[in-house]
Amino acid sequence: MLPAPADRERRIARYFELAQRQVRPRAGGVRVAATGDGRLLAAALWSGPGRWKTSALGELAALPHYVRVFGLRGMSRAGEVQNLLHGAHPDAPHWYLPSVGTDPGLQGTGVGTALLRQQLADCDRIGQPAYLESSKAAHVPFYGRLGFRVTSELRLPQDGPTLWPMWREPSSAPAGSAAGGSGRAGSRGPRRRSLR
Repeated sequence: MLPAPADRERRIARYFELAQRQVRPRAGGVRVAATGDGRLLAAALWSGPGRWKTSALGELAALPHYVRVFGLRGMSRAGEVQNLLHGAHPDAPHWYLPSVGTDPGLQGTGVGTALLRQQLADCDRIGQPAYLESSKAAHVPFYGRLGFRVTSELRLPQDGPTLWPMWREPSSAPAGSAAGGSGRAGSRGPRRRSLR
């Protein structure tokens, strides 16, 4: 959505700040790992059931901010991406993971995985599924080990990258055991809209 590299980092930071402010994760949906002196190590921002999509009024109020992020010409591309993602989003109630990140120096140490496992354990306890879109093929097996399965493949418009929507049924395994498998017996997965 931001093909020009010149000020991409600044615009991306502004976009994520705006997007997370709009979603307003449900209590308990923000997971943060930090050191005793406050250094942020990792964060996972979850939206609770029914909270993933901004209201039409909220979108309208945010429009000037999005124009500052994407510019007038970029708004068309951003709108196409948003429409594609919203069209592919499951209808069934679920916890949605729009953003997760770990300090680059700590990637691979398990701190991000621990944050995800905390929320997924809560999902298992209350019997609710989870959903995310992986933006990297290399991350698909990682999420698979946490119990997510790929439901489709989304090719973003205008030669954009591919995303992999992934769904996870709540596990019936006891808390503390490794997440995996296809979830509860008899589970039918998300009801989805057509991607065409």
